[in-house]
Amino acid sequence: MNREYHKWYSPVLQRDMELLILGHNGRAVLFFPTRMARFYDYENWHVLDSLHDRLYNGEIQLFCVDSIDNESFYNRDVYPEVRIGRHIQYENYILNEVLPLMRLKNNGNYFETAGCSMGAYHALNIALKHPHIFKKAVGMSGRYDLSRQIEDFRDLFDGYHNEDIYFNMPQQYMANMTDENQLKAIRQLEIILAIGETDPFWQNNHDFSELLWNKGIANQFYTWANYAHRPRYWRQMVQLYL
Repeated sequence: MNREYHKWYSPVLQRDMELLILGHNGRAVLFFPTRMARFYDYENWHVLDSLHDRLYNGEIQLFCVDSIDNESFYNRDVYPEVRIGRHIQYENYILNEVLPLMRLKNNGNYFETAGCSMGAYHALNIALKHPHIFKKAVGMSGRYDLSRQIEDFRDLFDGYHNEDIYFNMPQQYMANMTDENQLKAIRQLEIILAIGETDPFWQNNHDFSELLWNKGIANQFYTWANYAHRPRYWRQMVQLYL
């Protein structure tokens, strides 16, 4: 199976960034890591083992990117507007540096996004904002409004709110979206949400799914038994949903 390690200095982020490519062809999946995790964690946790045959056969190709969540959402040493600003830089890195590599390494035109936990947020947010690029978005064990405290999971902006935060919280901007061209493009996306029944984010996922349906946006919402917010569950989810 093809496995490639890439590292370069990102002009957007002004730091080195790393990623892994697994597979040689097929549907290109932009795979975001979990909260403050690294590009190699899904591989180390054996989350990808169930995809081995599809990767080997050229049915799917994974681009496992790194995160900078510790510099953005989880950096409590800077003001909230700096946190969201750093996230926007990260999105620009994905769009302007990672996507060109994906196009270079994959000769198809089927791009999708996926992620677990915090990666689910990244996957849904970028797909909903750029539906002309992606055909599918898969969120596993995620939450889609980081400005809401949910049980022990705090508001990542400490009560602060501005336009940049609003336009990067899917549950907020989708509720008020009226642009029919954008909605039409989003309705072409295949959207999958999967969450454990005792996961604190279950209600958030349920409400987000209903919000999308109310906008005429079809989506698949799957409730798993128990907490299901662990690699052993994600191993099963990626086999079913990617």
